[in-house]
Amino acid sequence: MEQSKATNSGERGSNYGLGIDTGGTYTDAAVLDMETGTVLCSAKSLTTRNDLSVGIGNAIEKLDRSLFRCVRLIGISSTLATNSVVEGKGCRVGLIVIGHEAAANVPVDEMVQLDGGHNLQGDRKAELDIDGAREFVESVKNKVDAFAVSSYLSVRNPEHEIAVRELIKSATDLPVVCGHELSSALGFNERTITAVLNARLIPIITDLIISLKKVQKSTGITAPLMIVKGDGSLMDESVARERPVETILSGPAASIIGSKALTGLNDAIIVDVGGTTTDIGILRDGRPRLDPEGAILGNWRTRVKAVDAFTSGIGGDSRVVVAGRKLQLSPLRVVPLCIASSTWPSIKPKLQALRGTRAKWVPSYMDLDSVPQSTELYTFNRRFNGEPLGQEQERVLELVTQEPRTLYELAELLNVHPLALNLRKMEGQGMILRIGLTPTDMLHAEGSYVEYDAEASRLGVEIQAANAEMEPAEFIATVKRMVIEKVAGEVLKKLIYEEAGEGKMCDIANSLVNNMIKGDGRRDFAATVHLNKPIIGIGAPVGAYLPGVAEIFHTQLVLPENSSIGNAAGAVSGNVMESMEMLIKPKKGMGAMENPPCTLHWMQERKDFESLSEALAYAREEGGRLVREKAMAAGADTVELIVDNHRKEASLDRGWGSNILLEVNLTVTAVGKPRLYFEACR
Repeated sequence: MEQSKATNSGERGSNYGLGIDTGGTYTDAAVLDMETGTVLCSAKSLTTRNDLSVGIGNAIEKLDRSLFRCVRLIGISSTLATNSVVEGKGCRVGLIVIGHEAAANVPVDEMVQLDGGHNLQGDRKAELDIDGAREFVESVKNKVDAFAVSSYLSVRNPEHEIAVRELIKSATDLPVVCGHELSSALGFNERTITAVLNARLIPIITDLIISLKKVQKSTGITAPLMIVKGDGSLMDESVARERPVETILSGPAASIIGSKALTGLNDAIIVDVGGTTTDIGILRDGRPRLDPEGAILGNWRTRVKAVDAFTSGIGGDSRVVVAGRKLQLSPLRVVPLCIASSTWPSIKPKLQALRGTRAKWVPSYMDLDSVPQSTELYTFNRRFNGEPLGQEQERVLELVTQEPRTLYELAELLNVHPLALNLRKMEGQGMILRIGLTPTDMLHAEGSYVEYDAEASRLGVEIQAANAEMEPAEFIATVKRMVIEKVAGEVLKKLIYEEAGEGKMCDIANSLVNNMIKGDGRRDFAATVHLNKPIIGIGAPVGAYLPGVAEIFHTQLVLPENSSIGNAAGAVSGNVMESMEMLIKPKKGMGAMENPPCTLHWMQERKDFESLSEALAYAREEGGRLVREKAMAAGADTVELIVDNHRKEASLDRGWGSNILLEVNLTVTAVGKPRLYFEACR
């Protein structure tokens, strides 16, 4: 990989930041002058998912080590949390829901529903079935790696979640995540999903931090380590271990912040094309727009405060599928043939042996990700530390550890029909990796972007082009155009949602979007769209795809000099920020009083007060104290408190002639610069 050399040797007293971005495919590293924003040096390497420290170390090793003595802060952004959710990966979670049914699609391994929960006033709806909780915990504690607890309306009274949490802690040493600890917003299903995802992500973020610590030790860099949150702010690594779900959309947040740092623009559409996903965000008035409802990932709405980014499952490593001579793109990430062949020399001879062969017939009813491809292989990634594997799974791991194998090789060696060999669960758990043809291979095959084994890419294209009854050049051009149109469509949908609000796109809207994007084959009219903002491209392959996207939208494309490491640049440019929401409601029937008795609802407790003024004073004092402590724990030096009150009232047409107080929403926010950055500047 190429790297930019340092512009100076790092004079004593300089304040440099080391930004790292660990993506699904590449790991980027850059040293920036934190006072000027200048990129002093940068480098890229492949992300090594089975041991992240290797990829991080390879990137850092390419940097100018003379600058390390002046590094005062290490910031890391990562798409690992986002990608893990999109790909359905993570540890095994046992979910306890209280007082309500959980949504059908909650990604857990074990689940129980218990009596309990509260109403809107914070009163018990039913007594907690603590014996049922104890029985469940004892029965599954050896089958899961973490627990999530979600009780109905716990944001109004968290006592049942707290009781179950304490029970789990007394019975196991496993992590426990409660819904009320992560969000104070209503929405039982969203809060449940957030708690589950947080639990699933704990080992993934822990592995990332351990890897970084290992590299820190080897390089001698003693600066504090901070993680980019989904809202673009920073948090100390110890906090990230407890609340990894807050790193969802860390990558998009860093790319937006990095875009501003690299271009100086205050208003733009940010398109970050990575290996696994493409992230689309909006920079407005110099700040990333946040999603007020919480981040959406895949099919799930969470309660995570994050940039209002649209994450699409299209990327450089998306799976190119030929099914019945039809060419399609799948959001499933695979290892590109060009990269895999650089690691495993046995792949290329296997591809050469496939030249001239035709794809085998598969049933038309199969879902896209299950359609076997002759050019796909499987390789060992890591052993899953859990329940014992079956004989067939053990044999699969043994075979792919020896060398990458195609589905048909494995089926023959195991003496089973290829379609009867189900590898999706092993793939989803991260035990094996799939290797296949991708858009990255298209660029290697045509020679526009070559970092790895281009011959392997050309072989894969030749084989699959024949199966699709296309010439290789036509095949490459078709895939590239599919990527361009897919990215452009996602950009347009993001902007439509921005204007009209979220909702399901109807057939008419989808037809109009397709007309605007594709612009061909339309019989009676052609629609076009003009963006009022430029597009900033972030990521290594943006030069291949975004000019076509900008052309569709008749707008300017800005590709910063260091666009390929935009996320790494953004990783050291944020502040520390912690906030807390509190709700104060008057006692029933007393909202018309000037200073009514009230109840305070927040993550710590439900508490009654004789008057609104007392409740407000307590909320400001205790909320301010707790959020300040959280900000300091998250790595802030000095903290500024911001208190926002939003009073909701209902007006009366007659009667007393005054308004009725419905509720007061109080948000307390603590903002500060990273601690060691200030210490270095003094």
